[in-house]
Amino acid sequence: MAHLLHIDSSIQGERSVSRRLSARAAAAWRAAHPDGTVTYRDLGANPLPHHDAAGGLAAMVPPDQHTPEQARVWARTTEVIDEVRAADTVLLGLPVYNYAAPSSVKTWVDHLIAPGLSVDAETRAGLLGGREFIVLASRGGGYGEGTPREGWDHAEQWLPHGISTIGLEPRFITAELTLAHVNPALAEFIPLADESLAAAERAIDELWVPARV
Repeated sequence: MAHLLHIDSSIQGERSVSRRLSARAAAAWRAAHPDGTVTYRDLGANPLPHHDAAGGLAAMVPPDQHTPEQARVWARTTEVIDEVRAADTVLLGLPVYNYAAPSSVKTWVDHLIAPGLSVDAETRAGLLGGREFIVLASRGGGYGEGTPREGWDHAEQWLPHGISTIGLEPRFITAELTLAHVNPALAEFIPLADESLAAAERAIDELWVPARV
């Protein structure tokens, strides 16, 4: 039976474009997998604790030598990795905050990288490959080629590198200029924003459409 892991990270609630896109993708996945099951994690509402000095080195210490704090972190890391391992498809809603990924997503990635669980301790090969990873990204501005802030979207640049050791390979579907409708300084870009959002929605709608023979 197919299984979906659906993750959101925006703190914008109903105003969030990344949540709107991830919800659309989850609905499309359910329509294509009517018998499938879904696990949902909301990093925006319930962020994972950041690694700290007390327990953050759990992945570098043999489990039988863990302090109580490290044991709690290791249990949480195991839970996060098991969610990905159980999924055939992972959807991640990824907004851009201050030109980068939300800290909650960085923390999620930090928990995903654990020798013996997500990375082979001897060969260093990633153990979470072979599953579909769709990233539904949104960014308030435009950072594409030829724009004044080309390359300032460090969320999309960083994520493939951040998870490279565990075998996941993201496919990005991105809507940009999402602030055009609410920021008067970007009003002239509303047509481009609408075009970008429509293109992202079309890409989502085509994700699990059966191939025509």
